[in-house]
Amino acid sequence: MERRQFGKTDMQVSVLGFGGAEIGSNTTPADVERILSSALDAGLNVIDTAECYGDSEELIGRAVSTRRDDYYLFTKCGHAAGEELPDYPDWDPRLLEASIDRSLRRLRTDHLDLLQLHTCPLEVLRQGDVINVLQKAKRMGKTRYIGYSGTNENARYAIRTDAFDTLQTSLNIADQQTIDFTLPMAIERNMGVIAKRPIANAAWNNPDIAKNDYGYPYWERLQHLKYDFLQSGPATAFATALRFTLSVPGVHTAIVGTTHPERYAKNAALIAAGNLSDEEYQEIRAIWEQRADQHWLGQE
Repeated sequence: MERRQFGKTDMQVSVLGFGGAEIGSNTTPADVERILSSALDAGLNVIDTAECYGDSEELIGRAVSTRRDDYYLFTKCGHAAGEELPDYPDWDPRLLEASIDRSLRRLRTDHLDLLQLHTCPLEVLRQGDVINVLQKAKRMGKTRYIGYSGTNENARYAIRTDAFDTLQTSLNIADQQTIDFTLPMAIERNMGVIAKRPIANAAWNNPDIAKNDYGYPYWERLQHLKYDFLQSGPATAFATALRFTLSVPGVHTAIVGTTHPERYAKNAALIAAGNLSDEEYQEIRAIWEQRADQHWLGQE
């Protein structure tokens, strides 16, 4: 699998990363071990999770902590989710410090490769306390790098602080505003960039999607965008959507979640052709420019 230099860090990351949100509930430890082992065997070397993804951190730690040298480990902090944490509100610096230590215990490691603030609100970012907590964790060796995970003006403010090594943000065929307004700032600072929701939750593949579904905003957008390639069959649609995200200048890795052990080998095969041609890429960008609503902000 292709690997890319992850901004100004010392990491060479696989273009496909594992997202831990989907395994946080209703997934057995044995299933998680099969999923992650097959992903690592397929050439993936990025595992991204968060403090609020149910049992995701614990399951990942149980499954692959013995293969710690085979992957870069990313997690996030900020929310008072789960047990073992003091009774403080989200974003309280004391909560963040306890959450970081809990993540290390759950993941069965003595350090993270990347610790990210998880969709932190703008007013909290401006106070600076949460950034200080992450910088302290970095000085103490609990994480090698620190990043921000979020979108829109929150992400742009985080970038302007020059405090973060990386940015994780939503980017896909139905979520392109960040290409014009956010990514140039990250590229200028040589930040590592992680694309989340890189296939728009495959919303085009769910005609019965409910309005309260996580991917419904993308389903609505795709009704307006009407990309022809989405009618070309599931494999072509999925591959084109994912290859588009990986073709965006400045993107280093795209995080995809799954609960199916065989999925990552299939995903790796689908993107083996590499980036879209310039003509294919520009066609998708042109449709977005022509048909997208200017009020379509990045989705958290």
